[in-house]
Amino acid sequence: MSIQKTYEEINEKIRRGEAVVLTAEEVSQMALTATPEEIAEKVDVVTTATFGAMCSSGAIVNFGHANPPIRMEKIRLNGVPAYEGLAAVDTYIGATACDPENPKYGGAHVIQDLVDGKDIELEAWGKGTDCYPRKHIKTIINKETVNEMILFNPRNAYQNYPVAVNSTSQMKYTYMGNLLPNMRNATYSTSGELSPLLNDPEMKTIGIGTRIFLGGTQGFVVWPGTQFNTLKPKNEFGVPVSNSATLAVMGNLKEMSSEFLQAAYYEKYGVSLFVGIGIPIPVLNADIAKNVSIRNEQIETTVCDYGVEGSPALGRVTYAELRSGEIEVQGKKIRTAPVSSLAKARKIAKILKQSILAGEFEISKPVQMFPTNTSLKSLKEVKGGEQS
Repeated sequence: MSIQKTYEEINEKIRRGEAVVLTAEEVSQMALTATPEEIAEKVDVVTTATFGAMCSSGAIVNFGHANPPIRMEKIRLNGVPAYEGLAAVDTYIGATACDPENPKYGGAHVIQDLVDGKDIELEAWGKGTDCYPRKHIKTIINKETVNEMILFNPRNAYQNYPVAVNSTSQMKYTYMGNLLPNMRNATYSTSGELSPLLNDPEMKTIGIGTRIFLGGTQGFVVWPGTQFNTLKPKNEFGVPVSNSATLAVMGNLKEMSSEFLQAAYYEKYGVSLFVGIGIPIPVLNADIAKNVSIRNEQIETTVCDYGVEGSPALGRVTYAELRSGEIEVQGKKIRTAPVSSLAKARKIAKILKQSILAGEFEISKPVQMFPTNTSLKSLKEVKGGEQS
């Protein structure tokens, strides 16, 4: 008889302190000697995690009204431009925005400074209206003085990502780190068998409303992420072999920790934000048990040449090969290095596991599942009235 659990059954076991929870790495080891049916019977929840640079991130902040009030039409936070089109005293600061006078300091740093309770200089300008007569304000804010700080990231937790190499004779400075000439190094980002969307490749349990670990506190998946693409090729284990689905996530920034939300600067590229995400996957049946049992040697990703326009694919490698420290591409051996933190991902997965075991974190059934037949469009450049 096949196992079929419900979310409520699993949550009831969590409340009683009887749930069996494993990290994705632990269940992958269990799968070496247990069948998916046996895993589904014994395990209730598997925790997954990732910690890497996620440029499509940012924060919504409400400053509150001054006296006299101002309709903010230009906003700077520690010199970093913030979006001013959200009513009078709301803003959205993107992680990759930067101070023109100090391009190594950007929105990600402002977000981390706010999380750490540091003072931030707010300067804003407006044209002045009858209801908002003030035209300028310069003051200090922090997370205690503002009304709300909401982390809202439109594209996080990529479901696999290509390996980056550089075949040219010149160093390339990218969001995948510095790529040495003549393919002398290869960088990769996804946390392999711990990565959330690689453990649920068809997103049978992850959807709108899924409760997650986000930046050190509980957050939620609120929508499919931008550039959500479910039509990428898959390998024999059902895993996309390059960047595919993504998540839009949201949470209370005031409750987050800079241990799991860290600003970074990439040389000659710019600022980004490292985000820690952990997602619990309920083991509802044997199919899900099989998915969460995926191992690094079963996960392939595409090697792309970031030195050439269009980043052409050069082949595929497994995460087991990447973790070995060396891959072979077109007959050339290349040393590898991660640009995400496996140690931090493991810590998140363990924290999430302990939170569930302690009854502090229950599993939420999505209120709506994600689309299953989506692809991407490219930006068409128009020159002289004609599309090129």
